[in-house]
Amino acid sequence: MRKIQLIVAAGLLGLLSSAAAWAEDLSSPIGTWKTIDDKTGKPKSLVTITEANGKLMGKIVELFREPGEDPDPVCDKCTGTLHNHKIKGLTIMWGFAKDGSQWTGGRIFDPQKPGNDQDPYKAKLTLTDGGRSLVVRGYIGFSWIGRSQTWHRVEGK
Repeated sequence: MRKIQLIVAAGLLGLLSSAAAWAEDLSSPIGTWKTIDDKTGKPKSLVTITEANGKLMGKIVELFREPGEDPDPVCDKCTGTLHNHKIKGLTIMWGFAKDGSQWTGGRIFDPQKPGNDQDPYKAKLTLTDGGRSLVVRGYIGFSWIGRSQTWHRVEGK
């Protein structure tokens, strides 16, 4: 009987440690985020942020489209190398490094805005709400001349 209790206890301990290992790190922006349009308040997309060579980058993995909109649009407003590339799968942010409580030094590109994808906005990232929200600030020149969006972490992605 004692042997069975030890086996069950070891199994439960293993499950708990596995769950802790799979738990999301809320102290990092790495993960999947639901982007929210700062003008309409509606969800726009899901962006997955990953790390490569010590820098964060983000790619659009899903789009939320209104009825009647093209479900798989291309970047027809882009004037650079991404012209007519599919928006889903597009890397829209790159180059962010941890700087205190923020991630800075990165660039972000908005495929919904006309412009050259080779001339992206500067940007910085700040986690809020215990790591469940991400303030993404895009700007030209100085960060006080720009706009922010608050993205929401999609747990379990």
